[in-house]
Amino acid sequence: MNKLKIALVTINQPSLTSACNLVPYLYDYDVDVFGKKDLTHNLENLNLYDKIDDIMAPAWEGYDAIICILAIGAVVRKIAPFLKDKSTDPAVIVINLKLDKIVPLLSGHLGGANELSDIIASRIPSCQNFVSTATDQTNTLAFEMFAKKNNLEIHNLKELALISNSLLNKKEVEVLTYDSIFETIPNKENLKLVKEATSNLCVNITPFDSPLLTFKPKVFLGIGCNRNTTLEEIKNAIFSFLDKHKLKIEQIENIASFEAKADEIGLLDFAKEFKFDIKFFNENEINQLQGEFSPSQATKFFGLKGVSEPSSILVSKYKELIIPKEVFENKITIAGAI
Repeated sequence: MNKLKIALVTINQPSLTSACNLVPYLYDYDVDVFGKKDLTHNLENLNLYDKIDDIMAPAWEGYDAIICILAIGAVVRKIAPFLKDKSTDPAVIVINLKLDKIVPLLSGHLGGANELSDIIASRIPSCQNFVSTATDQTNTLAFEMFAKKNNLEIHNLKELALISNSLLNKKEVEVLTYDSIFETIPNKENLKLVKEATSNLCVNITPFDSPLLTFKPKVFLGIGCNRNTTLEEIKNAIFSFLDKHKLKIEQIENIASFEAKADEIGLLDFAKEFKFDIKFFNENEINQLQGEFSPSQATKFFGLKGVSEPSSILVSKYKELIIPKEVFENKITIAGAI
């Protein structure tokens, strides 16, 4: 994983001195310090600038986080022209000269400002992190943080404020998702698992499109095929499967099959072309799975419960089948799990 890139912005000698003291606490990050010329420091490299406006644009585009040792008001004025969207704006943090008070100013959740401020405050003796985000202060579920931690693709983010405010106001929010995902939500207060939305106070956690606030988990495909099925046949079947269920190839995290298919050239070439780390499971792994599966020729020839359905579950994150086996050209079977 790439290191978080941090721009550490100073404006005078006191703030540059504080930056020199702060840098050792950021030892596991990629940090660039920006400051004025002709000032004293002990840094290996100081990025010089004439006007702070000259560095704000490249810092905004080129860094994951911007830490400012400046007055909060000045920071607000300087970043105002660059504000775009909470899903793309970098984390912006302000810390005082004594390094004992830190404020995650912008992109607290998705941008990671709250988390980074927590880490810094925990490393510096007597440093206090002033978090203004209401969900953090009240220990209320922040769905965007749940999504971020679980690698869920976020859609219709504009609906988040309504959901968050409803939870803060102790109103019931529906969650349209699968049992396996609902169980992993850490704080279920005022949440209701539903199979169909009955209001706009609903969060959709499925791979499928919705006008609701939607968090899409990755999908895992289990694939079975006859001997010597070609790459083109497999591609056609998989893209037909995806088109039918309105899924994109980018939503597929990985694919899997039975170990007897580990030498199928068409299957291996498909995995190589789309950069999947294909997994193959053996008879014991498949037959030890609990539950009933669709009738399969694999039972007749290999004594298996199935290939595509069990393989999709075994390779998946939440171990839940969401699209039962479908057959293409009487030679390829595909199933989907999350």
